[in-house]
Amino acid sequence: MQKTSSLAIDISHIETAAQRLLGQAVRTPLLRSPDLEKATGATAAFIKPEVLQRTGSFKFRGAFNKLAAAKSANPSLRQVVAYSSGNHAQGVAAAAGLLGLSATIVMPQDAPQAKIRNTKQLGAEVVLYDRWHQSREEIAADIAAKTQALIVPPYDDPDIIAGQGTVGLEIVQDLQKMGLGANIVIAPCSGGGLIAGIATAIRHHFAQAEIYAAEPEGYDDLARSLAAGTQVANEGTTPSICDALMAKQPGRLTFPIHQALLAGSLAVPDEAALSAMAFAFDRLKLVVEPGGAVALAAALGQKLDFSGKTVVVVCSGGNVDAVMMTRALSRPSA
Repeated sequence: MQKTSSLAIDISHIETAAQRLLGQAVRTPLLRSPDLEKATGATAAFIKPEVLQRTGSFKFRGAFNKLAAAKSANPSLRQVVAYSSGNHAQGVAAAAGLLGLSATIVMPQDAPQAKIRNTKQLGAEVVLYDRWHQSREEIAADIAAKTQALIVPPYDDPDIIAGQGTVGLEIVQDLQKMGLGANIVIAPCSGGGLIAGIATAIRHHFAQAEIYAAEPEGYDDLARSLAAGTQVANEGTTPSICDALMAKQPGRLTFPIHQALLAGSLAVPDEAALSAMAFAFDRLKLVVEPGGAVALAAALGQKLDFSGKTVVVVCSGGNVDAVMMTRALSRPSA
């Protein structure tokens, strides 16, 4: 992919990704929620439910775009390797299967069993590692060297970012059909590929829109990096229930996009994520995993003033096991 500015991608790359994803990714709906409007004071509040995406999260978009572009450039490509806590793993496994490629996924031992099981069922070989004492990047690099595999990073890659950006492009197109613009958009963030891609698409069409990332407390490296003006890494080793959002620091390619286009990042405690999961189940009829619910949690926590505004909240994934879902639903609904 050729970039046309100082940033890793621009709107043309997202439009190209959208063409590759036609007939492969689900075009998820933009759902208006009177319950969310009542809870937040927004004039119009919408949910973008990537829980309905192929493999249960937005990650399929970037994975398929990356692999389709790579196979087009190198028709002899046969093997890919990725590292992920689960959603990128499943996205790569599914995309590889559709494109006739073999996939090996390096996953943490403490990833939700449902994500490990689903990745295997999609046809990938899973290699488990200890996230606190081993480097997933080093393990993947070793596998790639031995098998001549293409490494598919979870977020710090132009084709991955552009694929995730199709979420934002669809939001723009659906709002435009309703004669609306976006005032505030919030999406979950780990390494930052999703929020970088969304911000690129939204800000191209709605230049005054405020785009916010949402992160788990203790893993709010993007918020601290934006404040510091440079990449800052998470230092703690306390696990979060938001297993999908535990990247160590913003990406080399994603962070400049964050600096250029984001209004900020909002930190969300685990308890708020659980409450948002219960809200999504009870009011929206959506099953959302903890990491996928942090943007909704930020909205419900009234961290921003939504009065008189059109707001879009991205629920990025729904790959949650029964134990965690039961934990969320045992709490009072928001």
